[in-house]
Amino acid sequence: MKSTARKYIRASEWQQHHSWPPKGGLRHLIFNAKRNGFNAVIRRAGRCILIDEGAFFDWVDANGGSK
Repeated sequence: MKSTARKYIRASEWQQHHSWPPKGGLRHLIFNAKRNGFNAVIRRAGRCILIDEGAFFDWVDANGGSK
């Protein structure tokens, strides 16, 4: 069984790791996650929202970053 490590980044710390999308754009994606498919990228742990970094870039590739 192949196991791949996932890197989760807190949404509030995303800008420390990546410059795009900006904070407001990321909040928009999270708020509309059910409509734009971004729910495949985020994980909720209580009030903390984590972003699966690999899934984020897969989502960008699949959606062209336009959704």
